[in-house]
Amino acid sequence: MSNNSEFKRTTVQTTPHSGQKPGTSGLRKKVKVFQQKHYTENFIQATLSAMPGGCEGKTLVVGGDGRFFSPEATQIILRLAAGNGVSHIIIGQDSILSTPAVSALIRSKKADGGILLTASHNPGGPNNDFGIKFNISNGGPAPEEVTNKIYKITEDIKEYHEVDLPDLDLSKTGEFTHGPLKITIVDPVSNYLSLLQSIFDFDAIKEWLHNTNPKPTVLFDALNGVTGPYGRAIFVDTLGLDEKSIQNCTPSPDFGGGHPDPNLTYAHTLVEAVEKNNILFGAASDGDGDRNMIYGKGAFVTPSDSVAIIADWAEKCIPYFKSGVKGLARSMPTSGAIDIVAKKRGLEVFEVPTGWKFFGNLMDAGRLSICGEESFGTGSDHIREKDGVWAIVAWLQILAAANKEKPGSDINDVLMMHWKKYGRSFFSRYDYEECESAGAEKMMAHLRELFESSGFVGSDLSATSSSASFKVASADDFSYTDPIDGSVSSKQGLYIKFEDGSRIIFRLSGTGSSGATIRLYVEKYSQDESEYGKDAQDGLKPLIEVALKVSKLQEFTGRDKPDVITVSRGARVGGARRDPDMMC
Repeated sequence: MSNNSEFKRTTVQTTPHSGQKPGTSGLRKKVKVFQQKHYTENFIQATLSAMPGGCEGKTLVVGGDGRFFSPEATQIILRLAAGNGVSHIIIGQDSILSTPAVSALIRSKKADGGILLTASHNPGGPNNDFGIKFNISNGGPAPEEVTNKIYKITEDIKEYHEVDLPDLDLSKTGEFTHGPLKITIVDPVSNYLSLLQSIFDFDAIKEWLHNTNPKPTVLFDALNGVTGPYGRAIFVDTLGLDEKSIQNCTPSPDFGGGHPDPNLTYAHTLVEAVEKNNILFGAASDGDGDRNMIYGKGAFVTPSDSVAIIADWAEKCIPYFKSGVKGLARSMPTSGAIDIVAKKRGLEVFEVPTGWKFFGNLMDAGRLSICGEESFGTGSDHIREKDGVWAIVAWLQILAAANKEKPGSDINDVLMMHWKKYGRSFFSRYDYEECESAGAEKMMAHLRELFESSGFVGSDLSATSSSASFKVASADDFSYTDPIDGSVSSKQGLYIKFEDGSRIIFRLSGTGSSGATIRLYVEKYSQDESEYGKDAQDGLKPLIEVALKVSKLQEFTGRDKPDVITVSRGARVGGARRDPDMMC
């Protein structure tokens, strides 16, 4: 497309922009922030400069969820990649690639890393969020040593390097020359779909879907995010279902004006359709395709239960795991349901900080096969990102297998079967979104001071509306020492463990673009079968009262209600929603 000799490298003078510190999932800010002069260029230059081994002569994968500002950011990346000596860019058609698909491409093409244009489940549009994330050569998010280096460079940056290239037409697949760059524009779906077909038994899923009487009903909702084309390729083209099996499958720069977060608050279009039409299996994914929600008629599967159930069924029905599962893992706030599966199966299990990069080291060392986070992220060692579509197909595989064992089995039956075998972990999460940062930090400082005070461990914490009391067994700030490389991650979330096995956890989330999101988690474990069909909120109410009382959350933040409640409920109901009456 272009003659190399026409293009010369240019050095552009710039000044630092404050606050360009990547979080657990890259740098996320409002679109208008990224549109500031030199803002995006500074961060891309810092990313290229921080690449392990440098970026000269390297191959990068570029793609994203298609949100607003993606086309402009893509062209900036191409100009700076050319200016910094990158050799080859593999890019999704129209700059579209799901986060799992980027990871898969990095691994299959042996690329040196990837730049993802996504703010994941955050809203899109000119007044909403944009994000940039760097993945390393294993296909996973950059570790802290790399993100810290990126941040350090942004604090002192004085110049960036580019080649003044015209905008590249990204609408056609093929091999192109663009200035000094070799460009490969790929179909966003094909490589990823081939990977899934090597993992799952699609014929067994089709057999269940088409030869069961009555036929199972299915609905996939992409929430106008990046997985729309993937959903159509899987459900319609591969599994042979009709168009009624998918909805909201056209990617949109503003996600159709919605919030592409797969929970019952924001994926209400799926929930309403499933309930209205008595659909057996419903599923949604988020903006960039790395999260998922499983929901059937009257049955919500918490992410904590979902990963535990996938781990339990994997060797029995998913070909990829027929040779065995190496190990299991969860993020610290996720319920201990998967730990119980690991213990009964004699498998190694890990508790890591929130952030998928911590799972990647374990996978690369051959010690981890299946893992998950309570924030609707589930995955395995087939790539180095959480993978919403993978989890959804895994559930279809499980339901196909469950119906061979017991015809007519639905999501409710799989849940109850699991609880009777392993016990049930009742779990809830309260999200207080976009809190004033200073107040949120003061609340966390208050808790740290309380934990260090004499007599807190061993004390009894009582609920105000009942006689329930909980004896503190331990309280601390979660710290993780990576068993592979010895790196230490501290201040990863405050926890209180009680003698009856219950837990309370407080975290400040790093996935928002402004303010602070406080996440409060509560959990209790039961082996009493009479409780399995009950709503978790009833049993967790005293714990939630204790959590709010001990943290003084309302006093520090001025917030008397959460924005979103995620709650594990009875096997016939459940969800995440905005509901002031659920507040204790």
